[in-house]
Amino acid sequence: MPTFRTTRPVKHSALQMFELVADVEKYPEFLPLCESLRVIRRSQSGEGVESLVANMSIGYKAISESFTTRVSLDRPRLRILVEYVDGPFKYLENRWTFRATPTGCDVEFYINYEFKSFALGMLMGAMFDKAFRKFAESFEERADEIYGHQRSAPIG
Repeated sequence: MPTFRTTRPVKHSALQMFELVADVEKYPEFLPLCESLRVIRRSQSGEGVESLVANMSIGYKAISESFTTRVSLDRPRLRILVEYVDGPFKYLENRWTFRATPTGCDVEFYINYEFKSFALGMLMGAMFDKAFRKFAESFEERADEIYGHQRSAPIG
């Protein structure tokens, strides 16, 4: 059961980074392995939490897989939780946390997953590990494109 966790200091605000990660439809434009992403359903709670059900297609060379997740976008707490619904995994859990710092924010990325098929796990495992190591960097590069290269960002 592969697990990956990283915390990266970034020069953008916690809210900016939250909004960037929450904009899931844009993932195919910059995220490694992401070929397409379609939001199937959206709903709002009265507490500032938005829930999505999304289908993502990932691929590398001749291999392509799709899976469905439930995404909870918790703006008041600046947290995102991704839970597995259907696809080639036994399970998948992904969490993002954004904490304000004096110079921007710390972005914590955590993912824990396992493929249903041992063969697919062997085939995709090393590539997934490499891609997840690049995810946080990809979001930071995307933030620089959208928000500019800032020396520091406001807290929040």
